[in-house]
Amino acid sequence: MKQPSPVLGRNDLAILLFILLFAAILRSAGLNAPLWYDEIRTVDTHVNLPWGEMMREYSMNHHYFFSMKAKLVSQIFGDQAWAYRFPAVLFGVGLVGAIWWLAKEVADSTIAHVSALLVALSYHQVWFSQNARGYTELAFWSTLGFIFFLRGMRQPATGTWVAFGVTAAAAVFTHLTGAFFFVALGFIWLLSLATGFGRGTLTREWVLHPLMGVAVALVLILLAYLPILPSIAGTVSEVSATSAVDPMQEYQNPLWTIVEGLRTAVGNTGPLMLFVAIGGLVVIVFGAVGAHATQPLFFPSIAMHIAVTLILLLSLEMRIWPRFFFVDIGLIIILAVVGCRYGADVVARWVRRPRFGRPLFALGILAMIVVSVLLVQRNYSAPKQDLAGAFALVEDIRSPSERIYAINPGGPLFEGHFNADWGTIGDAQDYSEAMAQPGPVALVVLFPDRMFRAIPDLKRDAEGQLERIHAFAGTLGDGQVLVYRRR
Repeated sequence: MKQPSPVLGRNDLAILLFILLFAAILRSAGLNAPLWYDEIRTVDTHVNLPWGEMMREYSMNHHYFFSMKAKLVSQIFGDQAWAYRFPAVLFGVGLVGAIWWLAKEVADSTIAHVSALLVALSYHQVWFSQNARGYTELAFWSTLGFIFFLRGMRQPATGTWVAFGVTAAAAVFTHLTGAFFFVALGFIWLLSLATGFGRGTLTREWVLHPLMGVAVALVLILLAYLPILPSIAGTVSEVSATSAVDPMQEYQNPLWTIVEGLRTAVGNTGPLMLFVAIGGLVVIVFGAVGAHATQPLFFPSIAMHIAVTLILLLSLEMRIWPRFFFVDIGLIIILAVVGCRYGADVVARWVRRPRFGRPLFALGILAMIVVSVLLVQRNYSAPKQDLAGAFALVEDIRSPSERIYAINPGGPLFEGHFNADWGTIGDAQDYSEAMAQPGPVALVVLFPDRMFRAIPDLKRDAEGQLERIHAFAGTLGDGQVLVYRRR
């Protein structure tokens, strides 16, 4: 099996540094846009707590390792949206470098450069790099862990597997779902152990060193989560219970996850989304075949992570958010680039023009770059969710006798973060009681698709007696903030 060259030439380093600088610029533009719902909850219920209280209980909304860094930066630079997001930018840029490293392990420098550039340009990668949450950090540690895993499977050195354990612990401490990726790699290791697939001669070190890495990870994870271990199980069961009564039941359907991932990447483009899905699937199949020669465990590891994540989320009756697969985006981009080259070579051989492979590969890469450039611009078209804009508008136009209500879950957030003296409508009964009172009323609706379904009378009135004052656009899925008024 031919192995990629570990040598890093001067030209390779210069190209990588340029890509990292480009990635940093893309992730810094518009970084101080208003915080959205989850970011505000992270800031108010975790980051702004004293250091000694940040680990008092477990919440699925908290990315503990990330929030510690966000707190440190915000203490240095102040209460600014960009400060809370700055660690995500750093890890987002670091992830571009990690993808470059991984792609060079899987293929060569050309594949590494193209893969890193596409990750730098990726709509989702930029979006999450400007999000005060730990997803880019989770992907960074997972990608590093994957590199150490592939290296350790090829040559089981002690240092490699200790590094694997440290990165696994860092990923899981960032968010508990980080364990999914490393559990998947564990299954790949067992599969390789049992069948011999993707490994050389079975030795004592080949068995013991991975177990050492797992032991390092478990010890560090237990130490990190020790203060809140009792609350973890209770929180997971609560998430399952809330999922069962969620009006958006499609969130627990894997097909919805696929469609939503494509929609956020391509937009509501109808036939184009189907074309991208089919074309992407073909390229990924080519990539799986092309990567097999140098790293036979690369594609099976990605597929295993997707399968493990789906099985665990379904068994726990949790919502299958596309962000649970954020770790896989960079890995799939590598597959796509490898597949583009492999597919170009296949076509060139099929038409009996071997020299046609290189320009065809270049054309395919150019197409991917052009599409990425067009799509990434949507990150800058609006904030993720403009709660600050909605608050400012309502406070500016309200009359002295006007009652203001935020539709749950916005109520506590506006009251706590913006110090609003608004009321909160939590359910259909609250809505009926509030609207039964005479006089002018203003309503601020977050996540309108969800709330129209949860409160049918709100949807009916929005189409009738209520006047829509403004719709604040958001790049978040269901991220519009709607302001209605009854005079």
